[in-house]
Amino acid sequence: MIEIIVTTVFLLLIAGWYLSFLASRLDVLHHRVETSWAHLDALLQKRASLALEMAHSKAVDPATSLVLTAAAYEAREANIVERSDAEIALSQSLRLILSDEVSTPSGLEKDLVQSLSALSEKISVGITIHTEAVQSAQLLRSKIIFRVFRLAGHAPLPMRYSFEDDIL
Repeated sequence: MIEIIVTTVFLLLIAGWYLSFLASRLDVLHHRVETSWAHLDALLQKRASLALEMAHSKAVDPATSLVLTAAAYEAREANIVERSDAEIALSQSLRLILSDEVSTPSGLEKDLVQSLSALSEKISVGITIHTEAVQSAQLLRSKIIFRVFRLAGHAPLPMRYSFEDDIL
C-alpha cells in the first residue's frame, strides 16, 4: 500500500515538474515575442523619423512632403489597432519618393537614402525574428496540453500584423 502511495506521489511530482517546465518554456517564448516586437517598434519609429527628415529636405516637392509627413506622423502616433494600416501607408509613401524624387540626391539626401536603406534591412531582419517568435509561440500554444491545463494563463495569443508582409 505504501509503495502505491509513494509511486503516485512520485508520478504527480514528475507531472507537476513537466507542466511547470512547459509553462516556463511558453513564458520564455512570450518574452521573445514581446522583446522582438519592442525592437521592431523602435526600428519602425526610427524609420518614421527618417521619413520626416526626408520630407523636410529640399529633395522632395511640397505636395509629396505633405503626404510623407502625414504618413510618418500617422505611423508614429497610431495605436496598435491602426498601426498596420499606418505602416503600410508609410511604406507606400517611401516607395513613391524613393522611386521618383530622389533619383539624383545631394549629399544630405544621399545620406538619408542610405540610412533608410540600411534601416529597411534591419526592419526586414526584425520582422523575420518577430514572425518566427510569434509562430513558435502559436505552435506551442496550439498543443492540447497547453489548452487543457491553461498553461498560457490569461496571456493573449501572439499575432502577426499585416504590415509585416509589405514593408519597405
